[in-house]
Amino acid sequence: MILDAYERCIVRLGVEGTTLEQLASEAGLARALIRHNVGNKEDLLDAYIERFLDRGKAEMDALIQALPLEDRVPAMLEILFEARFSNVSTARAAIALMAASHNRPELAARMRAWFGQFIADIASELSIACPDCTADEITDVATGIAGIYSNVDAMAPLGSSAGLRESSLRAALRLVNSLG
Repeated sequence: MILDAYERCIVRLGVEGTTLEQLASEAGLARALIRHNVGNKEDLLDAYIERFLDRGKAEMDALIQALPLEDRVPAMLEILFEARFSNVSTARAAIALMAASHNRPELAARMRAWFGQFIADIASELSIACPDCTADEITDVATGIAGIYSNVDAMAPLGSSAGLRESSLRAALRLVNSLG
């Protein structure tokens, strides 16, 4: 409940702009209860980051487990670029965390590792589908797909993104096809 309220606050106000008072109001709790249960603002950010990273890993693991035995990469891309797989709140929270990373080296390192793992998960599937490709080719295409995917979710707050999603899926498939 507290971390859900924190996410709503950082999406709206950013990490730096979120105060314990604003969080208490959003959560419908006394500030003292938040401090007692979570700690100070840094403790709260640490707890939220842990949850954010754990959820991201669990979602990607579930996606990979759900892939069919054949044609895994196109299926993975279809799922990634489906509107129902998108989570605008998570995307906005990721943007807020990345924005807060500029003066928080540990946060920056954790967010780089999070995005790096996303790329590695995509690359793993690509390397199975294209065993004759070089590691650089696989990494380049995986990085491109991750960038396209991140851009689509980052643009979600602007409104209807159906055309952008469809075009981005086609672009990701073109990247995969470039592997031969």
